[in-house]
Amino acid sequence: MILELTGVAHGGFAVGRHDGKVYFVSGGIPGETVRVEVTREEKRFSYARVVEVQQASPDRVPHIWPAVMELGLGGADLGHVSIAGQRRWKADVITDCLRRIAKGSVLDEVTNAVGEVSVQGFSDGTRGTRTRVSFVTDDECRFAMRKASSHELVAVTEMPLALQELDRLDLFSGQWSAQLDPGASVKAVLPSDSAPVLVTPRGVWSAPGEPAPESVRERVLADAGEYCYRVHAGGFWQAHVDAPAVLLDAVLAGTRLEGTERVLELYSGAGLLSKVLAEHASHVTAIEGDRTANNDARRNAPSVTQRKASVTPRVINGRWDAVVLDPPRDGAGLPVARALAASGARRIVYVACDPAAMARDLAELSPAYEIADFQALDLFEHTHHVECVATLTRRASGR
Repeated sequence: MILELTGVAHGGFAVGRHDGKVYFVSGGIPGETVRVEVTREEKRFSYARVVEVQQASPDRVPHIWPAVMELGLGGADLGHVSIAGQRRWKADVITDCLRRIAKGSVLDEVTNAVGEVSVQGFSDGTRGTRTRVSFVTDDECRFAMRKASSHELVAVTEMPLALQELDRLDLFSGQWSAQLDPGASVKAVLPSDSAPVLVTPRGVWSAPGEPAPESVRERVLADAGEYCYRVHAGGFWQAHVDAPAVLLDAVLAGTRLEGTERVLELYSGAGLLSKVLAEHASHVTAIEGDRTANNDARRNAPSVTQRKASVTPRVINGRWDAVVLDPPRDGAGLPVARALAASGARRIVYVACDPAAMARDLAELSPAYEIADFQALDLFEHTHHVECVATLTRRASGR
């Protein structure tokens, strides 16, 4: 089947139409004419992948990780697109989500605040930027990844999305096999202030047979200052090398703290933001449901009131001047968004890694809050993922 690709859709797909049916196409770029193979049929739409490019886009480049295309792996679904093209793609997806899902005045408020949505980059796309990469071991204990939309494992021999310094672990030489079990989830970690390690179900290792401390050191150099953290090697930390500093500065700018405010942070992780918010506010309460992250946060931000709890409407009860939230990919969800809309906080800073989930939540906040600032940050180069930071202020008619 030959398709002309005319747009983009959330999830890393270009969009084409044939006989009145919509096709979500992987491996394509808007403006291209391609031959595709259908991979999944639905009643109103289908999924397909490019098997031949008949007319290429100027944004098409050699894939940064050819194995993704050759072996059908997930993990770099925009690796065939120029870095400038990737950022336009993501801006179009964010705009579409705000228009279709948030509806109402949300997109107009974003446009009034910052103009057309644009995505800010932090690298030229030619080097890896990740400090954390995850694998699953195959039956021969080789580092492997799953095929896109599949449980099938494929052994890999490189990880071009990672910082080059992770090569010090020599992951793909075969020397780690005796240290691993088939089907194990493992994570290679490059901390900013300690040596790289491999986290496995058997422990944390600096080299095969050489145990390492369970915690690693992170140093964040932000415009706001320099901050040091200790986090569990296998715990959550922003994967992009620039993300901790970029997000810290963005959140501080959004909250506009003057030292007298009471701040609530939801989904607070290991204390990346809490530690700094506490220096600029009179009181910070942080809510985190993961035990390991909560323990890290207690050590990293001892002046913060740390609560190990799931984020529910109940935890939002209280008088807050500002609320900061950085939920997982599913977003905060409608019950939490409704509670935030009724919270009375003067400012809300919402950090999102999924524009569709964010748009849904912003729609729920919209009756009480308006967009004062909006940033889109390219902290996941070569993938369809994009980070957004929305700053909301209470409407004059809000509670």
